[in-house]
Amino acid sequence: MNFKRLLLSVLLIGATSALFAQNFYENASISGSLKYDGQLYVPDDAMGIPDSTLTKHFGMNAFGELDYTVGNFRAGMRYEMYTPPLNGFDEKSKGYGIPFFYANYANKFFDVTIGDFYEQFGSGLTLRSYQEWNLGYDNAIRGAKVIIMPYKGIRLKALTGYQRWFWNEYVDISKYTDRGLVSGFDGDILFNDVFNWTSETHITLGGSFVTKHEKCTATKYLNDTLYELKMPTDVAAWSGRMNITRGGFGLYGEYAYKINNPSVMNDYSYNPGQALFVTASYSTKGFGVTLAAKRIDNMYFKSTYTTSDNAMDINFIPPLSKQHHYSLPSLYPYASQPNGEMSLKGNVIYTIPKKTKIGGKYGMSIEADFTIIYDTKKIVIDEFHYESPFFQVGDNELFRDFNVIVTKKFSKSWKAIFTYINLYYDKDRVEGHTIGEYGVVNANIGIADVTWKINSDNSLRFEGQALFVGKNDDGIKQDRGDWATLTLEYTLHNQWFLTVLDEWNYGNPEKSQRLHYYYASIGFIKNATRIALSYGRQREGLLCVGGVCRYVPAASGASISISTSF
Repeated sequence: MNFKRLLLSVLLIGATSALFAQNFYENASISGSLKYDGQLYVPDDAMGIPDSTLTKHFGMNAFGELDYTVGNFRAGMRYEMYTPPLNGFDEKSKGYGIPFFYANYANKFFDVTIGDFYEQFGSGLTLRSYQEWNLGYDNAIRGAKVIIMPYKGIRLKALTGYQRWFWNEYVDISKYTDRGLVSGFDGDILFNDVFNWTSETHITLGGSFVTKHEKCTATKYLNDTLYELKMPTDVAAWSGRMNITRGGFGLYGEYAYKINNPSVMNDYSYNPGQALFVTASYSTKGFGVTLAAKRIDNMYFKSTYTTSDNAMDINFIPPLSKQHHYSLPSLYPYASQPNGEMSLKGNVIYTIPKKTKIGGKYGMSIEADFTIIYDTKKIVIDEFHYESPFFQVGDNELFRDFNVIVTKKFSKSWKAIFTYINLYYDKDRVEGHTIGEYGVVNANIGIADVTWKINSDNSLRFEGQALFVGKNDDGIKQDRGDWATLTLEYTLHNQWFLTVLDEWNYGNPEKSQRLHYYYASIGFIKNATRIALSYGRQREGLLCVGGVCRYVPAASGASISISTSF
């Protein structure tokens, strides 16, 4: 069936049904949001950006979303513009149009969507379709999704469609050739609801099955000979999961398996993929502890086997490492390694009660977090296969993060957050460089974040950061050496804000690169509207959200950001 005709039919059916609904005009609502990010780029010889090398003098990312709701019917669309995209966003993003639109009808028994949609099965090991504006990432599925609730405590999902690939044009689904068809089924059983249990223990079991159908051919050079590979037309992945909670205790576990899926991302390996994710937690008043473990092997799963873009991912590898929000720790963010990683994490939070000797009048919170990640052990059999003992850790430590965060309120006016971070970061392996190009980074980071609430309408925040790295075998500071950052942020009437900062790479082994990355921003916030004007330098590095990263090149210039919703 022609997709556009199918979508039009659903829209017409939904609109017709809505017209006969009681109080149609009173119940109807329109909502939406707008976002605009623009940046003017200027030459900066000290940063190595002379005018002759500027590839663009202006970049712009913008979108507008509009949603219409009446009764059980919803419809919406999103308009996007990248003319051209901001630096660091894939140039294939360049363009404008309506890449996302949908129609939906839902009641307590079923939920049907035709058009573009996002979805996640379990923790995402087999399927996660989502959008992250700051990464320029969008793998929305265009097709159909049905959710059925046939009985209390039972929820079933089924979907099929093709993923967005920047602005690559969708064609008639029956003739689609440039990416695979993604189809999936997912289900959850809430035992307490199904069997009317009154126990404090709650048990949920779930599972999913996802397939990619893609007709493809591939070749690979072996010993200077070009071989044609036999590629699977259908690639399937499945998972099972369990969630148990009782009081403050929680246990979640999920195992996923993917059949052989040779692609450019795994150097055309015919090994199957496996993933195990387990987390246990306990919390009570003033205390919480979490333990988690993860093993990933050969779990790249994309709609097309040829792309190495940060796009077209069918699944998602949830990160264990702590997502730091300060600027200097973000110099070395961890990106998930779907081809192989084994990780452990422990997190403890304790709140010292108020009116105690240590806690003082307002109490104090202490959080300790530890993550360690290795690669997996791989024993090569031939050019296309290897063995990987499931519980055997690899030889290379990829990442280690130990951090302690202390939050203390000293008075009604003063509050502070103190952070210490110890990092081990294998830059070559995590970022995919040639081994030995950058090496390993050992870093110690200290952060003081102090807020003075001057009165009910005004506050001043001071933030100081320092990062110290070790030395390599030649006695030279690792990577870009030591850094320091100072930030002042003044907030007026809880609406206006003024921020100035200086990020100084004072310990760079190259004296010419001991630069100040200054930055100033002024902005206004009212209700759901935020406007900010900024000027300064932007250092190069990785920007990561949830273990997914994009490279941000060095830049200098002015920017404006506007966002609102209604």
